[in-house]
Amino acid sequence: MPDSRPPRWRDGTHLLVWTAILSLTATINALVALMDAHRRGSGIAFWEPLIWEFSSVGALLLILPLLWWGCRRWPLHADTWKRVLPFYVLASVVWSMLHVVGMLLLRHLAYAGLGHDFHDDAGLVQRFAYEYLKDVQTFALFVVLEHLASWYGRRQQGEARLLAEPDEGPAVEPVEQPAHFLVRKLGKEFLVATADIEYAQASGNYVNLRVRGHDYPLRITMAVLEQRLDREQFLRPHRSWLVSRAQLRSIEPLDGGEAVLHMADGAKVPCSRRQLPLLRQALSAT
Repeated sequence: MPDSRPPRWRDGTHLLVWTAILSLTATINALVALMDAHRRGSGIAFWEPLIWEFSSVGALLLILPLLWWGCRRWPLHADTWKRVLPFYVLASVVWSMLHVVGMLLLRHLAYAGLGHDFHDDAGLVQRFAYEYLKDVQTFALFVVLEHLASWYGRRQQGEARLLAEPDEGPAVEPVEQPAHFLVRKLGKEFLVATADIEYAQASGNYVNLRVRGHDYPLRITMAVLEQRLDREQFLRPHRSWLVSRAQLRSIEPLDGGEAVLHMADGAKVPCSRRQLPLLRQALSAT
């Protein structure tokens, strides 16, 4: 199945980059903590600060994919941030709770593996309150960077929008069913023909239009886009997908009544069990 998100670091590379950054930070923090402990005359083993820091890093890396998913599912925009912001505030609390629980669990496991018992002088509530003050800053940083990366990816690849009614004079073409979309890329605007769209996939508040190997995010719902496109040319095999009839090459039935649509560019698009009979009926009607 194609990855039709805006071009950006894919999750694997994204995770490796953050692993390297967080690991370097954890190593530095552990060395500083060890030097401070020796300066104060505290009797701690050299491995303890490493476990403290890397258990925090490990817990963060485990829950990072949840944050990325949330940012894609509820993107922040100038016209939606007031509605979405309370979700992010609540998500920061859940994020911190998962981080604290995961961090303490990893510490217990690491100490037990070395034949020691881990004791946390702070209670769970006190520990959470302390960690949340730090976690909310980390959470906000990750959210900002994620949205900046998404914005930069859309800017590099190009972001589409529907043609609007002109301020003066008649429309060049019917706006309700436009023959073109206006794409803005790196400060330039150009037209993408509706007939060149191979398929479209819903992604959060966007629908990604696939055109000649490129994805153009369009801020619209799939239901509205379906109304704007020619029903004779575009088919709805799945609630999250639209495909061009001209780009469909074959239908592969699956167990359970679903199917996979093979597109001209090699992409595989899912077809739901409910939509498969309707799809076959539409294809046989021509």
